[in-house]
Amino acid sequence: MHILDHFARSDGPTLSFEFFPAKTDEARGKLHDVIDELAAANPAFVSLTYGAGGSTRDATRALVKHVRENTALDPVPHFTCVNHREEDIDTILRDYAALGVGNLLALRGDAPRDRPDHDHGLDFCRHASDLVRHIRRFNADGTHPDPRGFGIGVAGFPEGHPATPNRLLEIDHLKAKVDAGADYICTQLFFDNRDFHDFVERCDLAGIRVPILAGLLPITSLASMRRMAELAGGARVPAKLLRDLLAAEDDPKAVYEIGIQHASEQTAELLASGVAGIHYYTLNQAGATREILGNVGWRV
Repeated sequence: MHILDHFARSDGPTLSFEFFPAKTDEARGKLHDVIDELAAANPAFVSLTYGAGGSTRDATRALVKHVRENTALDPVPHFTCVNHREEDIDTILRDYAALGVGNLLALRGDAPRDRPDHDHGLDFCRHASDLVRHIRRFNADGTHPDPRGFGIGVAGFPEGHPATPNRLLEIDHLKAKVDAGADYICTQLFFDNRDFHDFVERCDLAGIRVPILAGLLPITSLASMRRMAELAGGARVPAKLLRDLLAAEDDPKAVYEIGIQHASEQTAELLASGVAGIHYYTLNQAGATREILGNVGWRV
């Protein structure tokens, strides 16, 4: 289903989850069980990540195919620019169109780990806005079964893009992605809702009018918090939350409960403020997300 139809059908904020491809048969089986468990919450869609430089291209496709064929969920594959030629991009677009995929999340993406100095000038699409524009051109040729083609999401950064310290320029770059044809924005994780609300206001000032989904990460351990914060480019943890977590660092159960409580409070405040949607970074686990949804009485 096209993302615009999801927004039109929803009688409130949309709900969505993110998963990443598993690396082993055992992990894949567990992931499939997690997806089935969270499907009970009736999310609008589930997003499926794509490794740096396209490193999980086949694994991401396999996960997309599994979700399409074995669940009633709507998969939204991540799609990146790095290390992709024009023919690579068009091959993937044709394949996803044939699979009946309705939407994509268009990202510039990270450089391959073994090539951190990757020259983005060698990529067919240097920026996410270029990829959005190319997908729009693909949509116009009628290959996709939906006459509108793929719905397109892009990333937003409530705390600022790690590669763009100039916050005015950062919003200009985001508007370029929207002007190129993006249908919605899904934010990177954040732990302080004030950052999200400020981001939404700055988007409004810039004339960005598409739905903005809030990306939340339930903290289940100090290790996972540090790992995800590093991957996110340095997510800010509010001092009170950090103080509580550090005070409980010798008690994993207490850390887990503090993290769930904080994410539940974030969720409740965002729902009360009229957020367009909430997107949970699940880390391929169901328990924390289900607890949060139960705490706020949302779709469980």
